[in-house]
Amino acid sequence: MAKKAIVVGAGFAGLSAATSLADKGFEVKILEKNAQAGGRARAFKHEGFHFDMGPSWYWMPDVFENYFAKFGKKVSDYYTLDRLDPSYRVYFDKGDYVDVPAGTEACIDLFEKIEPGSGAQLQKFMQDSAYKYEVGINDLVYKPGRSLMEFADWRIMKGLVQLDLLKSMRKYVHSHFKNPRLRQLMEFPILFLGATPQNTPALYSLMNYADIDGGTWFPRGGMHEIVKAMVSLAEEKGVEILLDHEVESVELKGDNVSALITKQNRYEADVVVNAADYHHFEQRLLPASHRQYSAKYWDSRAMAPSSLLYYLSVNKKISGILHHTLFFDEDFDQHAEEIYTHPQWPSKPLFYVSATSKTDPTAAPEGKENVFLLMPLAPGLKDDKEQREQYYNLMMDRLEEHTGEEIRNHVLYKRSYAMQNFENDYHAFKGNAYGLANTLKQTAILKPALKSKKVANLYYAGQLTTPGPGVPPSLISGIVAASEIAKDTKKN
Repeated sequence: MAKKAIVVGAGFAGLSAATSLADKGFEVKILEKNAQAGGRARAFKHEGFHFDMGPSWYWMPDVFENYFAKFGKKVSDYYTLDRLDPSYRVYFDKGDYVDVPAGTEACIDLFEKIEPGSGAQLQKFMQDSAYKYEVGINDLVYKPGRSLMEFADWRIMKGLVQLDLLKSMRKYVHSHFKNPRLRQLMEFPILFLGATPQNTPALYSLMNYADIDGGTWFPRGGMHEIVKAMVSLAEEKGVEILLDHEVESVELKGDNVSALITKQNRYEADVVVNAADYHHFEQRLLPASHRQYSAKYWDSRAMAPSSLLYYLSVNKKISGILHHTLFFDEDFDQHAEEIYTHPQWPSKPLFYVSATSKTDPTAAPEGKENVFLLMPLAPGLKDDKEQREQYYNLMMDRLEEHTGEEIRNHVLYKRSYAMQNFENDYHAFKGNAYGLANTLKQTAILKPALKSKKVANLYYAGQLTTPGPGVPPSLISGIVAASEIAKDTKKN
């Protein structure tokens, strides 16, 4: 008889874990709190406008290809990808912007025009980053982080110096480039990893490789198309996905979870993967005797940012923005300090605008634009309507200034989303949007453990455990958790 596995949460990590376990012969159910699968990558429609609620950047296409290939499928079996070119626009000042082209060669030409000699520096930077990407994404992120011996691999040990684990991203970037704009372009991908460039290991220059060489892509129909694809594959494998099934309590038998309780039913399990918020499950659903970590431990964790989001329906086309547009017209370091070092609502924030209607005509009615505003924030801040509105107006002032267009009076629909929503919808620890920060002290075996040491059949996946935040790492997390369960089940 097949062993019963229950996965909590139908985000990328949960769907990945469930599908992998079903493929290994488990009978799998997913219990999902919300009415739609996808976790932070849910979507909604309003009067002909389509909005992805969370992730908007499709990087590391190889991770998605490898995922579907594990099950004999291809990405193209489920959705169509278009590479964006330019990849994105970055505003530095009014009328002063850079459109980052697709591909390494085009970026080398761009860098050379901005700072003579920097084209050769970028080429060298990318060669080093390619190695980090190869080791980091194909080796390190698939390690479960259960033992130091996992890293006693000749390839990883040989490459420790080349991986630049002990060098900061700030020093690494500044050693290659002198122009402040180029430095900002190279540091931007780590803004959401959970630390300032000064405190982020240079290993994460692999993100630059993902950006420049791997490319920025868009799945036609929106990012939620990935979720639909993963749901379809999970169901093909026999996974049963139960929506509106929030886990309210855990039933233990000795040191094992015997069942999970929702309002609707009691679900027995031989093994459980919590792919929802780690802190919530461990600290609020497990009795104190079966918690691996203390409240003090959790409070001491460095978190990646939360965000203030706005979803806007605009009754006109907006010139001056692309599919992805970054506003770096204020001090990068000051905003980073106000997220990570001295948490507060920022004084002069950077922000980001996405308008998928620039690429996808189905995202908004003809002649109109769907606009997604995102401002990174320190997690755990007080969140109220007045504050949200203040920052909405701040972002709109600058958006109108840079584009030279009146936009605010053309907004037909406006919806905000911030810390309180992340907590309510996902039980997100401190209202975080991106998970645990990728600092050196929270890398690999120093992250909250994938396998509980207090509950024998309990595993974790998602952005608060190995390998870390982001869509591709979360997807990989589910694969790794399922692999560890299969190994442990064989041993037993």
